[in-house]
Amino acid sequence: MALILTIETSTKNCSVGIAKDGQTLAVKEMNNGNYSHAETLHVFIEEILKENNLTTASLDAIAVGKGPGSYTGLRIGVSAAKGLCYALNIPLISIDTLAILATSIAIKDGVIVPMLDARRLEVYAAIFSKEGTPIREVKAEIIDENSFAELLPNQPTYFLGDGAEKCKEIIKHNNAHFIDNKFPSATQMSALAEEKYECKDFEDTAYFEPFYLKDFIVTPQKKKSITPS
Repeated sequence: MALILTIETSTKNCSVGIAKDGQTLAVKEMNNGNYSHAETLHVFIEEILKENNLTTASLDAIAVGKGPGSYTGLRIGVSAAKGLCYALNIPLISIDTLAILATSIAIKDGVIVPMLDARRLEVYAAIFSKEGTPIREVKAEIIDENSFAELLPNQPTYFLGDGAEKCKEIIKHNNAHFIDNKFPSATQMSALAEEKYECKDFEDTAYFEPFYLKDFIVTPQKKKSITPS
């Protein structure tokens, strides 16, 4: 049983919440189409605590969306979470951004494919069961007409997140369903954060870094041409 401050800044949605015993008590968030997290995040933290008659001393842990997502957004959110954990000497919890996004919808049948926009026709995507269990880990992938062909003929497949928007005109199948206006939010972090808190699944605050994903994709270096002397 814990009181946890939840922070999600991996997309253009700057979101802060208060979670108690796995339930969301309050959320402050803004998605104005820009990455304004540097100006709004700390203000939101101060306001949500004050509005709920809490102080930072009341908190048992901080949970943050760990990525993948925007490099700048993740840096801002993780830096704020680590700073609070250091100052308050409380645990740091990290939660996969796509897992947060996947829990924003409930389906009766099929699978959930949360997607975050990377660049051009590239997305960060994972696959979850209707119960929210990961089926396939997150990957960075280029979207074309054959994407997710292993899923679509067999079951309803629900695409959501800002990466799904660019896929509507490319992925054409009767089983493809696109859910609009879904972003990772502190609203969906409460139960996930509580589960990790109960298991003492904490990060090393000193060494924790966001999961950028792109860092792990190695591009071969071009061979330098040698000009004869």
